[in-house]
Amino acid sequence: MPKIELPRAPEQNARSKPSPPRSRRAIHFLLLFIASILLADALIGERGFFEARRAQHHQATQKKEIARQRQENFRLRMEAEQLTNGEPRSIEAIARGELGLIRKDEVLFIIRNVKPTLQEPQ
Repeated sequence: MPKIELPRAPEQNARSKPSPPRSRRAIHFLLLFIASILLADALIGERGFFEARRAQHHQATQKKEIARQRQENFRLRMEAEQLTNGEPRSIEAIARGELGLIRKDEVLFIIRNVKPTLQEPQ
């Protein structure tokens, strides 16, 4: 018995689309390539996301350092003001601390680090 082929229905012909021409595929590939390069540059480039995060961290660190330096400057300014006004207490405190000076009526005790000996009382 001979086999009879029936013509395809119009719906089946509409389903099978021909592949796009080569030039269209090349354009799609080129656009995808350019988009991936732009994305990579946005993430890891000179002005990218990671560089911006690093700069923000550096800025926060620098702000903390500036605040610490301002406190130190204020403390030193107060100390200099006390010394220029000739306050005897501040001058005496520096002389005692840095030079190891004592007053005339004071007695100096020097205690050396001696290991205690354990002896039983007799």
